[in-house]
Amino acid sequence: MGRVVLVTGVSRDLGLRFAREIATDPAVDRVIGVDIVPPRGDTSDVDFIRADIRNPVIAKVIAKEDVDTVVHMSVIATPGGVGGRATMKELNVIGTMQLLAACQRAESVQHLVVKSTTTVYGASSRDPAMFTEEMDPKRTPRTGYSLDAFEVESYVRGFARRRPDVRVATLRAANILGPDVQSPMTQYFRLPVIPTVLGFDPRLQFLHVDDLVAALRHTTLGDASGTFNVAGDGVIMLSQALRRLGRAVVPLPPFAVGALGSALRRAGAADFSPEQLAFLTYGRGVDTVRMRSELGFEPRFTTEQAFADFAASMPRRVTAPTQVIANPVLEGIGHQLTRGTTGG
Repeated sequence: MGRVVLVTGVSRDLGLRFAREIATDPAVDRVIGVDIVPPRGDTSDVDFIRADIRNPVIAKVIAKEDVDTVVHMSVIATPGGVGGRATMKELNVIGTMQLLAACQRAESVQHLVVKSTTTVYGASSRDPAMFTEEMDPKRTPRTGYSLDAFEVESYVRGFARRRPDVRVATLRAANILGPDVQSPMTQYFRLPVIPTVLGFDPRLQFLHVDDLVAALRHTTLGDASGTFNVAGDGVIMLSQALRRLGRAVVPLPPFAVGALGSALRRAGAADFSPEQLAFLTYGRGVDTVRMRSELGFEPRFTTEQAFADFAASMPRRVTAPTQVIANPVLEGIGHQLTRGTTGG
C-alpha cells in the first residue's frame, strides 16, 4: 500500500503544483487536495475536496480517506488575497489548530510536514549573521505573517509532543522567487519605481520555487524530522538585485518608506507590511547546514541564480530620475511629507 497524502492550500498555485508533483511518485497511491475554493489548474491527478480547515469537518475528511501523510501549505502571507488581516489570521492560526487537532485524533496519520518561513526569525539590527534553527528571533513578532508563522510553529511543536509516534518536519523556507511567483517580495521587485531605506543595503537570501517543491517532496517521502532552514546558497545585496532588474530606485528615510508602504497597500499595488520594511532595512540570512546533513537536501539554485531566473522573466527598464516624482503614489506621499514638515 502506498501513501495517502493530504495537501492543504491547493487553491493557490504553489499548493496545487506540489500536490500534482507528489501524485506522480510511485510511492504515493492518492493525493487529496483541500481548500475553501477549487484550484484554477488541472486537478486530474489530485482528488479535490472542498473543505475549510478552520472547521472540524477536516477531521472527518482525514478519517474517511484514511490519510497517513499531511502536508500543511495553507499558511498565507498576503491578507489582500483573502479579504483582510482578520481572515488571514483565522486561516493561518485557527486553521492550523483545527488541522492539528484532527491529526491528533486520527490514528492513521504517521507523517506531518509543515511549510513555514524564515520570517519567524524577524529582522533587526541585533540579528546574527546567520540564524540557525535553534535560535529565537531577537524581537518576538507582534503582527502580520511573521506572528502567524511563529504561532503556527508553536502549535506544531505542541502536536509533536502529544503525538510522538508521528514524524513531524517543519521547513522554514527563505523568500521564494520564480518567474510566476506572486508574493509580497515579488510585488516589491515588480514596482515601476522601487523605494529603499536610506542608508541601508540589506543582505537577502532566496529559495527558487522549484527547489521548494523538491524540498517538500523530499521531506514528505523521507524520514527526517525536526525543523530545517531551506534556502539557496549565498546572499545578494538589495542594491545588487535592483541594479540587475534595471529599476529606478528612490531612497527614502524609514518613516517615509513606511508611509509609502501604507499607500501601496491601499492602492493594491503591493502588500508592503511592517515586517517587509524591517527585512528591507536589515535583511536576514539563515544557516543551511542541517538542511544538508540531516534532511539530506541540496537546492539546485543558489540565491543569485534564483534571483537571476526571476529577473529574466521581467522586462528591463530604467525610469529616468525626472519621472520618479511623476509616479502618482510617490507624488502623493511627497505631498504628505511636505505638509508634515511645513506644518500645513
